[in-house]
Amino acid sequence: MGIINVLDKSIAELIAAGEVVERPCSVIKELTENSIDAGATAITVEIKNGGVKYIRITDNGIGIAKEDVPKAFLRHATSKVGKADDLDSIATLGFRGEALASICAVAKVQMITRHKDEETGTLYEIEASEEQKYEEAGCPQGTTIIVRDIFYNVPARMKFLKKDVAEGNAIANIIDKLAMSHSEVAFTFIRDGKQVLKTSGDKQLKSAIYAVYGKEFVSKLIPMEYSLNGVNIQGYITKPEFGRANRNMQNFFINGRYVKSVTACKALEEAYKGRIMVGKLPSCVLHITLPLESIDVNVHPAKTEIRFVNERPVFDVVYHGTKTALLKYDTPKEIDLEKLSANHFVRRNPFRFEGGEQPQQVTTPPVLITERNTPIQDISKTDEPEIFTPPKRTFTSPVFKTEQSLKSINSPKNISDDEPEIFIPEKTIFPSETIPIISEHKVSVQKEESSTKEHLPENSPLLIPTEKVINEQLPEKPLSEDSSETLFPTEKEDLHYLGEAFSTYIMVQKGKDKIIFIDKHAAHERIIYERLKKEHGKGYMQGLLTPVIVTLTKEEYPVLIANKERLKAYNFDIDDFGDGKIAVRGIPQYVENGDIEDMMVEIADNLLNRKKDLNTEQMDWVYHSVSCRSAIKAGNKNHEMELMEIARIVDENEDIRYCPHGRPVCFVLTKKELEKQFGRV
Repeated sequence: MGIINVLDKSIAELIAAGEVVERPCSVIKELTENSIDAGATAITVEIKNGGVKYIRITDNGIGIAKEDVPKAFLRHATSKVGKADDLDSIATLGFRGEALASICAVAKVQMITRHKDEETGTLYEIEASEEQKYEEAGCPQGTTIIVRDIFYNVPARMKFLKKDVAEGNAIANIIDKLAMSHSEVAFTFIRDGKQVLKTSGDKQLKSAIYAVYGKEFVSKLIPMEYSLNGVNIQGYITKPEFGRANRNMQNFFINGRYVKSVTACKALEEAYKGRIMVGKLPSCVLHITLPLESIDVNVHPAKTEIRFVNERPVFDVVYHGTKTALLKYDTPKEIDLEKLSANHFVRRNPFRFEGGEQPQQVTTPPVLITERNTPIQDISKTDEPEIFTPPKRTFTSPVFKTEQSLKSINSPKNISDDEPEIFIPEKTIFPSETIPIISEHKVSVQKEESSTKEHLPENSPLLIPTEKVINEQLPEKPLSEDSSETLFPTEKEDLHYLGEAFSTYIMVQKGKDKIIFIDKHAAHERIIYERLKKEHGKGYMQGLLTPVIVTLTKEEYPVLIANKERLKAYNFDIDDFGDGKIAVRGIPQYVENGDIEDMMVEIADNLLNRKKDLNTEQMDWVYHSVSCRSAIKAGNKNHEMELMEIARIVDENEDIRYCPHGRPVCFVLTKKELEKQFGRV
């Protein structure tokens, strides 16, 4: 007996629908692309409950003739392909004739449409591929399609849908791409009764980008227009200094269709090499136009991937177009040093005068570095500039003026005699604001005499971490001179600074027969990481005088807002700034302002990639990110006393053996092992 059966039509349609309709955003994409193909200049998309319960798409296109309405819902029924040769030159977004058939197989669909040549419209309702209503109706030219209860008849697929917020974000992302791919169409997106996007449809790409990403993102763009080997490219790329930590804002459109192209992505990033910071990625909105016969768009059910006959022309036009735009619009301006006065390089006196002789301008004298609790003395003997003391004046409350006081005011008298003295504080230097304080544990260096005369540069990358982390002893294991818990359990031995290899590895001698090599970035990263874990939930937050506004994608934005209370335990204070932006008002005390935007993008990415509920252990990567960005970097120039402070903490704390990412912090080379290399033993 045979075991092969021919499936029933209803089952076959459900299986086929799964290839096209994966989730609500698939429905939005297919129907909106049909509206664009119909010549619509205005499209309104409305959803409720993430599109699971309700979707409405209205356009002002040419509409569908009454006799064609039922046929439009049949499988493989289309007006865009008539013969096999048409597949070689597809100019429309849709062409397979599967969208409406797949949607009506898993949802309840209602269509109201009127063709431009007809006086009345048509109302058509269909559920689970079964026609329910087909009659005339009054409506304007164009088409409105309402989709309700997606997967109501396929519970197995329903359970794989994400939360309404996640499904709504995916739809918003699709609408953003469509709006930027067709700037001639005015898009309106309504989400749960609230309008969240509206484009002008003025055919200006920059207007569409402004509506999607906002003013701040548009201000970072430079235009690009280039042609090479029959391939044209135009659009906008970001300036190198505004790189992001991910590719979420890289948008490529080929012949008006949004695609994910590895070729274009690699060409763009290759063109930025040498101009953008390592670890940062450029953003773009680029339209590539090439002959229809040179691509195949029918290689993916969602039509988001295409195949090129030859990828080289696409790579070349993106690469050379980007290079040309960067050279033209991102060339640093030359500075005429002759026009700059020497006063530009001298710190000006903060006091201002209305007249009279100005006090002499002086620079801040260098400061001598000493051990903790040792007074800091000025090396320079430069006298203090004179402080202007304004004339004294007596102020009397206007309510209690006496006759005598009125006479004194009107009489010509030297008013300076009655003036109270103005308090002028003595000059005070606050080392915590300018230089790191070295720990009270004495540091031995080879060149002791020269080290006392040096001072740390003001731009030392270890300023904040040294003061707040390195100089503060770790709570778990207090550091003291009598501590026996050392990196190498022997008698207490002094550390002697030997040098730094490749501006990355600290070399110190311990005792008489050991040399310790320490990766300064990995060690410092672990120190900050341990400190952050101890401060968890204790409110050690650094408030910002001016909030930092961060622009996010439609997927990144809601996930950060949803976790704002959770992030407070990690000393991040964020607020909803609206229109896809957040305002960062507080950060961990070791984070620099320049890292805030990248850090928020990185946190959003991690939150998006974690499907289950987050707990403290799963959120530990937040500390990894903060400590890695806050630690000194390989290649930084650091003072030897800063490096010795790191070496001391590593030596006296057994917890500091690996960085948060698992890389080793240090290793030991003994005298005997070194002598073996030279054949001495």
